[in-house]
Amino acid sequence: MKIFGREPAALLAFVAVAIKLIGAFGGNLSSDQQAVLNAVAAAGVGLAVAAMAHDSLAAPLYGFAQAALALAVGFGLHWSADQQAVVLSFVQVAIGMFLRTQITAKTPGAVAKAPQNL
Repeated sequence: MKIFGREPAALLAFVAVAIKLIGAFGGNLSSDQQAVLNAVAAAGVGLAVAAMAHDSLAAPLYGFAQAALALAVGFGLHWSADQQAVVLSFVQVAIGMFLRTQITAKTPGAVAKAPQNL
């Protein structure tokens, strides 16, 4: 499976080095911010791989939302743990609401026979 013609691991390595390069040459990124950027990149690549593999997207979407929230907090979003939990709960329910309409049984359900008059 390739993204932009490259293996996902190679793409993530490139992103990690690019983030370090930006931090080293004037990006003013702390080591925590670099780590969060790398985590968001990994979550994004994981989401892309899951979508390309036609796998379930619930867990990768939720993981990406967690990583994005961590990124926002790492760059100055001042939300309490309670506020973060409420937002992530909303994301989880929203994913569930969407997935519920997309799931179908692998086999049709049994059809009840009409009672026969004797």
